[in-house]
Amino acid sequence: MSHKFATLKMRQIHRNPSQPRKTFDEDALNELAESIKRHGLLQPIVVRKVAEGYELVAGERRFRANELADNITIEAKILLPDGESVISDMDSFEKAMAENLNREDMLPLEEARGFKKVLDEKYDGDLAGVAKVAKTFSKSVQFVNQRLALLGLRPEIQAAVDLGHIGTQAAVQIAALSKENQKAVFQDWKKGDKSDNQLVHIAYAMRKQEKVAKQDSMVDVEEMTPEEKAERSRAQAKTKSDLDAIEGMWELLDSIGKADPTELARSLAGEVGKRLEQMDRVAEVVQKARFQLRQAKAHADASEIMVNPDAAAPDLVAEAEAVLAKVDPAAGDAEPEAQTEPAPAADDDMAAEAAPAADAETESPAEPEGDDTEAEGAPVAEPVAVAA
Repeated sequence: MSHKFATLKMRQIHRNPSQPRKTFDEDALNELAESIKRHGLLQPIVVRKVAEGYELVAGERRFRANELADNITIEAKILLPDGESVISDMDSFEKAMAENLNREDMLPLEEARGFKKVLDEKYDGDLAGVAKVAKTFSKSVQFVNQRLALLGLRPEIQAAVDLGHIGTQAAVQIAALSKENQKAVFQDWKKGDKSDNQLVHIAYAMRKQEKVAKQDSMVDVEEMTPEEKAERSRAQAKTKSDLDAIEGMWELLDSIGKADPTELARSLAGEVGKRLEQMDRVAEVVQKARFQLRQAKAHADASEIMVNPDAAAPDLVAEAEAVLAKVDPAAGDAEPEAQTEPAPAADDDMAAEAAPAADAETESPAEPEGDDTEAEGAPVAEPVAVAA
């Protein structure tokens, strides 16, 4: 698309009513206005010709800051149509989205609504268009799907996500729940005793429990045979006994932890490397066991919060990928990170020394892996519990 540069009067320019980004930080705008006063506008805004004057395509922040700086003119790049009489609303919207998607302060729900607008208006809401939307904005299919999933959240939870109180990874897990269970999770979260990390695991556990007629291992004891009851009692006793025995090893580990390294080297006399490998194996198993107990705690918490385990919500991500697979079976190979049901990865404090989590499809929660962040790509296949 060709263009030309010009100096336009501010009053000639109209804001785009379909601007995908609605929230602007006032302090940042004032800082930019001060910078414009001192150094001028370093990057022109982008506009298109409309019936009366020009309409903003990209550069809403710069336009607002220039207005705050009391300037009556602004440098602009005017888009020119190639063989058409006008530049379409959708072309304008896509350019505005492309610019704002690369800004850190665009809200997740703003991104979601922008993707939905393009999907609805350009591809008639056909979920097979998700891959095309992703390609348009240089994002992964998974990124777009997870943002679209946020639109399934209750309004009060969407507001909490926009305000940054609930991270996007937790929000994606909550969005997969029924509306009743979303509300139950939100009411529990408002007590203030759940971290974003815990919220990821609890929501994931609730989703798993929604998929069965009865809550996982919470089978009605009255329906069990005497043999089944006896087996359950033995399993419960053994698990508790094993954990008590592990607790008994605490003093042994504590004594090693407090030992002087020089004295340890003398005491082990040539076996330091061997003993370190031994301890590494123990630490790895303890880490895995701790992760499983965290998952068990999440399931127990979920069972207390659950409203209706049978009320499963539509899985928007799964639906989108199912349609995409029918249209283009090779798409799954092109986007290996996409999966139908993301599982939570290990907690931050369990993975301080581990490698970053890999994108992998799992039915059960992932083994403890490293922390990850929500950089572009990173709505990852296994959402890591971080406060996004």
